[in-house]
Amino acid sequence: MVENWKEIYENAAGFDKADNSIGGFTFQFSDGWWKYGFDDRKNSDVHDKNASWSNGGYARDLAPGENNMNEEWFGICAKGPTNERGLYNLYPRAAYYALKEAHQLNPYREGVTAEIVKDHFDNIQLMDAVLKARGDKAALKSQSSDKIRLSNLRAEFTTFNTGGNLITTPSDANPDESTYPNKLGFDHMQSYFIGVEGNPSSNMRANVNFNILGNVAENPIDEIFYENTGRPFSVNTDEGNVDITDPNRVKVYNAEFEWNAKDFDLRGFYRTGHYHWGYEGDFFGLYPQANYGTNLDIYNGEILGFEVDGKKGLKGLKAAFGPQLWWGANPAILLKYSKKLGHYNLTAVYHEDIDEVGEAVTSIAVPLPKTRRVTLHAKREFGAFEIEAGGIWGGQPLNGRQFQIAEGQTGNYIIYNDKVNEKDNWGAKAKITFQKGLFNWYAQGATMGLVANGGADQTQTFTGWRLKDSGSGNQNNFLTGFTYTIGNVQIAPNFLWQKPIVDAMPNDVDAPGRLRNIQDDPFAVRGNRETTAGEILFTYDPTPGTWMYEWDNDRQEDAKFAFNFGFVFRHHPTAQDAAIGFLADRSSFAFPNAAPAQDLWEAHSRIVSKVSPDLGLIANFYAGNGQANGSDERMIQRVGGDIRLIYNKFKLIHSFKINDWGPFDYHRDFNLTYPVQLMLDLSTSIGKQDWFILPNTKIGVRGTWRSLNEFSPRYAPNVVPPNIFPAIPTISPVGFGDGNEWEIRTYIHINIGK
Repeated sequence: MVENWKEIYENAAGFDKADNSIGGFTFQFSDGWWKYGFDDRKNSDVHDKNASWSNGGYARDLAPGENNMNEEWFGICAKGPTNERGLYNLYPRAAYYALKEAHQLNPYREGVTAEIVKDHFDNIQLMDAVLKARGDKAALKSQSSDKIRLSNLRAEFTTFNTGGNLITTPSDANPDESTYPNKLGFDHMQSYFIGVEGNPSSNMRANVNFNILGNVAENPIDEIFYENTGRPFSVNTDEGNVDITDPNRVKVYNAEFEWNAKDFDLRGFYRTGHYHWGYEGDFFGLYPQANYGTNLDIYNGEILGFEVDGKKGLKGLKAAFGPQLWWGANPAILLKYSKKLGHYNLTAVYHEDIDEVGEAVTSIAVPLPKTRRVTLHAKREFGAFEIEAGGIWGGQPLNGRQFQIAEGQTGNYIIYNDKVNEKDNWGAKAKITFQKGLFNWYAQGATMGLVANGGADQTQTFTGWRLKDSGSGNQNNFLTGFTYTIGNVQIAPNFLWQKPIVDAMPNDVDAPGRLRNIQDDPFAVRGNRETTAGEILFTYDPTPGTWMYEWDNDRQEDAKFAFNFGFVFRHHPTAQDAAIGFLADRSSFAFPNAAPAQDLWEAHSRIVSKVSPDLGLIANFYAGNGQANGSDERMIQRVGGDIRLIYNKFKLIHSFKINDWGPFDYHRDFNLTYPVQLMLDLSTSIGKQDWFILPNTKIGVRGTWRSLNEFSPRYAPNVVPPNIFPAIPTISPVGFGDGNEWEIRTYIHINIGK
């Protein structure tokens, strides 16, 4: 019997002896049995209507010399997308639902007649089967379309009206293309964002956002912003100046991917940020977080790299690698391994800079010299006590580099040249904490070699203290503080002492002496300047479940009323080394001097009130004195704050600054201040407003007004441009600066997606 079937099919037209198949059917002959099945290797994921073989058993649709059968003849199911394991789901076709109805009848059941069989098949609704299959096909297409889709569509339309008096900004009638803002008057801007997300499998996601520029405004009084890379500029060539009118019209705004595999989790990022390792044993802060808010856009900063977390046999191992893992970082690789041995949590971190990053673009993120670092950390609990200790070896590539030391008095300094050596690579740090009931206490100390640089402490101990270890090399430091809770009130004093091992160069040193700076020298005294400081922090929080000092407390806080008040005093008996500044073209330089020795203080307060889900207020206030980052000696006494109010779909933002620096890094670098700065922003959205500055669909108007004096940029007491917007007076209010500048901005933001 078997041999006869084999002979029949082997003699059939189109039979392939290599795989026992005719068209889409596969036959297997063994042990007296034969069977046929659908060959899912041939066009199984396509609804193939092409007839590829003939069958004489269906004479009515068989034409001589033509094929009347295809691979879909018995295809009652369609194959879905293949997942990461190579598996897939089957989706029923119309034939499945029709056959399902047909098989509801048992023709061998007692009492079943030919008439009953005929009626049963006549009542099968083929269109009903088709509609059900269409639903399955739609689900199949939906799953397939999720592999790649538009993840975000955003458009921002903005207009600017600007004016002022006693100001260098030229009028709209006579703009100056060499400056920004280059005119007063009206202008507009359009910025579009398109995001594309790919999901090749359930454990893999990738997303990229593109920015497309329309017109770029030339007149905003806040002249540094993300879109300003699209402003026209001139290039000097051998054939003369060439005007580039439409630069950077399309560029990648940010991108990220995630791959969660069985043995590892991999994350890649470009301008999207990452968290630090401070709570995972990175005791010296070698891997800082990279979440910079709006600053990354303002200065067109970049962060680029990837992180990998080991699983199973690699559990405890983490790695990060990239050209700029955080803003201002050198191209580097970091490895971290943590393991618990008995009662001890042990962690080792290795950091290797591969190259220099090159020029910085802002004093917010100045690169350090190329380095190599290794840290070890151990932690153990003893009842209510927790003890941490660690060591660092770092800066070895700087060994042998020279630096200056000045000894003596003004007019009689002796300048010595010294070199970084091996003992300058070592540092150590220890911390003890105690927590019991309403009382918490900690003490921490470190001694760090000249080039044994760690990073700033980004962890929080008990509360929202502002005095923390800078993590810099070339210092000895000690910190201690405690918190005590009485009802809903927490009292938290804190203390810091730090002193550099090698002091800063004095401001009045004569040549050949000079102030050190981080670009030309192996180290510089900046955040590690000699300091004795104390602070007191009072917190009233009736709902501690939404902690006042959590990073997202703006969203999470649910108290009807919560607030804090803090006061910080810093005694600086000496000056610092030179800071790095930036010119208008963002090229960097070292200031010749530093701000002098000066005691600094600041009072600050935060108020949060969530009266209801539809009504809330958050306010931040500060007052104190301040020093420039650069070399200007002028002290300022400043006051300021911001208030945010949300009611239903409306959001009101107000900020004010009195005798304070402007919004950009160069304002503090060069000690540029405004007597008064005021801003008011009112917007409404189609959905609930967010406390954070995130993309949203909204419409709003924003007004900014600043008074100007001799310490303000663009101030020109002998220049009075015409009043191009009569609704705004050109006469400065009594008691304010001698000049002013203002801006009225309207905006429409449309956001679809994330």
